[in-house]
Amino acid sequence: MLEFNFSPFPVLESHRLLLRRLTADDVEQVYRLRSDPETMKYIPRPLVTDHQGAMDHINLINEKIDTNEAINWAITLKGDSGFIGIIGFYRTRKENFRSEIGYMILPEYSGKGITSEAVNRVLQYGFEVLNFHSAEAVIAPENEASERVLQKNGFVKEGHFIENEYYNGKFLDTVIYSLLKRNYKNTAFPM
Repeated sequence: MLEFNFSPFPVLESHRLLLRRLTADDVEQVYRLRSDPETMKYIPRPLVTDHQGAMDHINLINEKIDTNEAINWAITLKGDSGFIGIIGFYRTRKENFRSEIGYMILPEYSGKGITSEAVNRVLQYGFEVLNFHSAEAVIAPENEASERVLQKNGFVKEGHFIENEYYNGKFLDTVIYSLLKRNYKNTAFPM
């Protein structure tokens, strides 16, 4: 079974990005991200309604890091520590050497390859440092942008589950993508 120790916190770098720990200074941007109905439309979770809700989200993420349960990073551009998104391993099944990756990015940074680059770097950490055998992503079938990010990083569609999740008075479909360690390709983003 896998064992993790996220202390000291692993700051990750890629060609354009620096992935760092979230702090209280990120509360405004986390609020923007998690309170925007358009950004959250494929994520079946309640919208954050105030800055305290955003701070609670940051605190939850950091608590899971401190207890070595899960790890998330703030996505930033090199040379600018400002938060532009979030990425991490949300649910890890240590006994199966498998974790779920998730990510969100502020709308003005979409379509620039930033999410794909962040996903590739976090996968490298997951496979080479955390020793995952596989990674999965659970997305809404309508989320074509996320699907493209996953396919660009070598993920394959494992299944489409019909009305398997109930949220906000509706049954929703989910699609699961996965990537095995042996099929991971580092797309030249340096460590």
